[in-house]
Amino acid sequence: MKYSYLGKTGMKVPVLSFGASSLGGVLHSVREAEAIRAAFTAIEHGMNFIDVSPYYGHTKAETVLGKALTELQRESFLLSTKVGRYGAGGVNTWDYSAGRTRESVFESMERLHVDYIDLINVHDIEFADLSQVVDETLPALVELREKGLVGHVGITDLQLENLKWVIDHVPEGTVESVLNFCHYTLNDDKLVDFLDYFEEKGVGVINASPFAMGLLSQRGVPEWHPAPAALVEACRKASDYCLSQGYPIEKLAIQYSVSNPRIGTTLFSSANPDNVLKNIQYIEEPIDWDLVAKVKEIIGDQQRVTWKNT
Repeated sequence: MKYSYLGKTGMKVPVLSFGASSLGGVLHSVREAEAIRAAFTAIEHGMNFIDVSPYYGHTKAETVLGKALTELQRESFLLSTKVGRYGAGGVNTWDYSAGRTRESVFESMERLHVDYIDLINVHDIEFADLSQVVDETLPALVELREKGLVGHVGITDLQLENLKWVIDHVPEGTVESVLNFCHYTLNDDKLVDFLDYFEEKGVGVINASPFAMGLLSQRGVPEWHPAPAALVEACRKASDYCLSQGYPIEKLAIQYSVSNPRIGTTLFSSANPDNVLKNIQYIEEPIDWDLVAKVKEIIGDQQRVTWKNT
């Protein structure tokens, strides 16, 4: 496993990291014992940066992950979780106030059975009043950082422009990392347009969802996927072509997403330990750049077609 430093945080992160959203049954139901084994498998094979959120499974992902973490030495992993986006009883909620932000951090630490969080993120800021994120949410997290309860502070969003706007409106060093998803994939590489900016600001970059939430998979997208039909069809054709070449699109997709050395780490999530191992093996093999070019050609004018977060 290759490692690099995430911006100026000093955190040495693997090129492929463990996203724990699947532990919350976000995409489908999971067996808890198997999900815990998936977390162990990731860490044992060098994926020692773990990302989660109270939103995933409406606290279930944090709860299940917490059971796994109790059996690990704290120094064996770096832990990232989030504030701002929540939910209960199948209903999504958002609260970016300073008070709820502080409460959320302590609630997460309790579920995760830790007394320190390496990276705390403001989750999906496009659902917030960005001025509130600047004036309330981030200052509350900086206060916790100054008290030593969290190590570093970041923000996450699908919309890259929102990430830039917030960084431009807070004191230097407030935001230490960004997490962006579905924008460094075979069908959408918009993230590269912002790398110069993030580097100039000393902000580390976390890429997420190398399979574009199922677009780049043989299984295909779930019913709830917000991508437009033309993009779904283009990615299906690309997947079929990869299969005809004996090269699963999942393999090409994850190899591509970890290929840019300017991106600190890419998050991949699975509650299946066999899938974790398979994807680790994929990134250890050389990528077929000719096949990348062919896939991009097949996707054609659907390149960089995006959607609204849900």
